[in-house]
Amino acid sequence: MREVHLTLRLSRDLAKALSRWARTHGVAKSQIVREAVEQYVGIGAPKDASAEVARPVPGRAAAARWASLPHLTAEEAGGLAGGIAASRTGLPSVASPWE
Repeated sequence: MREVHLTLRLSRDLAKALSRWARTHGVAKSQIVREAVEQYVGIGAPKDASAEVARPVPGRAAAARWASLPHLTAEEAGGLAGGIAASRTGLPSVASPWE
């Protein structure tokens, strides 16, 4: 496959974020951009989900995801807490490492 050289301009903040992510994960910036463009335009082989690297989620994005998730009712939460407490009684006791 013949590759084409491409130059692009990024905002300073985006360039810093790209550099930081690349350095943290030990990946070349060009590889990150290449994969991002492939995903954006919908070409390239689908990635194996097991090979996907866990990426940090900013607090704002986590809060948005949390709001969209289903939540337990108070009754369901109480039942879950009771089930956990009951399960703990069946576990063998463990000696404290501090003793």
